Order: sequence, then structure tokens, then C-alpha cells
Amino acid sequence: MEKQNKPVAMTRGNALGGTLLIVLGIAFLVGQIFDFHLGHYLWPFMVIVPGVFLFFGALALDEEAGKALAIFSGIVTMVGIILFVMTFTDLWASWSYAWALVAPTGPGLGLWLLGTLKKRDELVKTGKDLLRVGLIIFVVAAVFFELVIGVSGLGFGRYGLPLLLIALGLFLLIRNLGHGWRNA
Repeated sequence: MEKQNKPVAMTRGNALGGTLLIVLGIAFLVGQIFDFHLGHYLWPFMVIVPGVFLFFGALALDEEAGKALAIFSGIVTMVGIILFVMTFTDLWASWSYAWALVAPTGPGLGLWLLGTLKKRDELVKTGKDLLRVGLIIFVVAAVFFELVIGVSGLGFGRYGLPLLLIALGLFLLIRNLGHGWRNA
């Protein structure tokens, strides 16, 4: 019996997949030719992509399970983004304050996005509140760890902590002068 070969229909998925493979192959070939290793810079996507897919799962679930998965996907995706930035900048000491982006910022991002897409105002508000708190913690901790402590070699170095203490002391004295001296 003779076997008939049926042609494979070209679908958008096949076209997109084939194009993606060609682009990746070209990128890796160029990397080999010019001794630039893309894998060194792209490995955090092994964390980012599953985090994004977890969020798509959150969209498909009911409210409570969807919220839990959105929170988890926000954490996973944020860890991947931080790893991506640190891979490019080589500032691994910034983990001393980047944790604030993992939580509460990551869960806030997940809840905010889920609430926005599902038109749930309470989730949007909760997400925004967590985002705000997380970003404030991140900025304050970044200023302290980078400028005062100098974990990445930036900042005031060994003078940072003494200067911070002097500034805080001056602030308290000036504030107290403005209100007059009180016996307390």
C-alpha cells in the first residue's frame, strides 16, 4: 500500500513558532561568531516566562484561586526581572534591598493587573497599595544601602553612616527649635 503525504496546513501558530526559532537561531549564531553569549544574559527568562504563564492561569481561575495565583505569579515574575537587571548590571549586592520588589511589590503588581483585567476595583486598590508600599520600601532601602552603606561601591563609603547620623540630629534640633523648647 502506498502512503499518501498530506501537506501540513500553515497556521499562525506554525508560522510564529518557525519565525521565533529562526530568530533565536540567528541570534545564537551571531553570538557565537562575535563571542557574545546570549545565554548568559537571557537565562532569567527561565524564571520570567513561567511567572507570566502563571498569571495567565490566574486569569482562567475563579476569584480566590485566581488571586492566590496572581500573587504567586507576581513574585516569580519579579524575581526573574530582578535577576535580569542584576545580570546586566552585575550589582548583585543590591539584593540587600531588592527584596522589597519581590514582596510586597510583586504581589501588588499581580493583584493590580488581575483587578484591572477582570474589572475588580477592590483588587486594583489592594494591588496599588501594595505597589506603593513596596516601592517606598525599595527606594528608602536603596538610598540607605547604596548611599550610606555603599554595598555596590557607590555612595559616601565610610562617611555615610556618620553623615546620616549628623543629618538626623540636625533635623531633630531644627524641628525642635521651630516649635520652641519643651520639657518632656
